[in-house]
Amino acid sequence: MLWVKVFHILAMTSWMAGVLYLPRIFVHFVEGNNADQDVSRLKIMGAKLYKFSSIMMLFTLGLGLWLWLGYGFSGGWLHAKMLFVGLLVAYHFKSGAMVKQMQVGELGKSSRYYRLYNELPLLLFIPILILVVVKPF
Repeated sequence: MLWVKVFHILAMTSWMAGVLYLPRIFVHFVEGNNADQDVSRLKIMGAKLYKFSSIMMLFTLGLGLWLWLGYGFSGGWLHAKMLFVGLLVAYHFKSGAMVKQMQVGELGKSSRYYRLYNELPLLLFIPILILVVVKPF
């Protein structure tokens, strides 16, 4: 079971890297577009990063389910963690919708918006980390 935990953490780390970096691509896309720069490379980077992080999300969720089945579902901390993980999955899919908008050049918010949007997954990840390590309830 420890190997499953190792691969779960590895997949989660890879997923979070994508979740945290993708909005930075949005920022650069908007700023580059506003400056009449070629942003075609950012479209490719965004699509590839989203695909990679989606695969890592599936591994994370699958391995997490394996751990849940192995250790059982007990403690309120796990229920709370699942809530935050669900919100993180929703954030991931919202980012995917933004990638599709970027592909057709319709990423319509300001770079400031995407900078703030970039902070949201960290605000979701902090309670997940606290709940897993501290198990407060």
